[in-house]
Amino acid sequence: MTRIGLLDSGLGLLGTADALFNLAPDADLVLAMDPDFTPYGSLSTDTLEQRALHSAGVLAEWEPDAIVIACNTASVQALEAVRARYEPDIPVIGTVPAVKMAAGTGQDFAIWATPATTGSEYQQNLIDSFAADLHVAKVACPGLAEAINAADLDKIDTAIEDAFTQMGPGMETVVLGCTHYGLVADRIMAARAGALTVFDSPMPVAKQTLRRIGLEPAGVGEDQTGTGRVLATFASGRRVSLPQALAAYPAGKRLLAREA
Repeated sequence: MTRIGLLDSGLGLLGTADALFNLAPDADLVLAMDPDFTPYGSLSTDTLEQRALHSAGVLAEWEPDAIVIACNTASVQALEAVRARYEPDIPVIGTVPAVKMAAGTGQDFAIWATPATTGSEYQQNLIDSFAADLHVAKVACPGLAEAINAADLDKIDTAIEDAFTQMGPGMETVVLGCTHYGLVADRIMAARAGALTVFDSPMPVAKQTLRRIGLEPAGVGEDQTGTGRVLATFASGRRVSLPQALAAYPAGKRLLAREA
């Protein structure tokens, strides 16, 4: 039986968990969130590495076939440390914003991310590597991930409006540079009059995870019929039930239905 562990500061791992159940509906998942130390963007690199290693250690006890760092900020700052600890025994997959996919359209685009990721050398290197000939608006979204963790819809909508004002007129493509943001992609689309294309990372990350462990993805479907379950959920190392705040999001409802 395939078993995959996912870690993040909070609900940002939902999108990747949902994508994994789409592509590997019989896989079991173990989730490690870290609410005592959220938001990760406010932590020093050393502290963030320690927290990612702590969550990875919790997941490793379940002998997973792979560990996914389902968080952009943690991937930027802690991926190498977690890989050094666990590979090659356990493949470790990071999360990369879909900059390359967006650049492939040839259109200017915006990257919405946490302030820490927005100002990072890592994000700038992605832009330089894949979108050097395009105009890329770097949009910091303070408070949006936290509002999503709390399922505070008013604060979510306010943060989305603030992000659009930073983009300026005429830009019709957005890359979601924080895994939390995909949970409110429907609200982002609804808040913008006219066409808007949104690129997110969970499905590519899920496909890469399955490639690393030698599994062929199943067909993508909303019903996600399969035997896979969320075997366990942890909050800063404590065994917990899935938070009911998940019910605010379609992916969250599907995950709650999978809880063992």
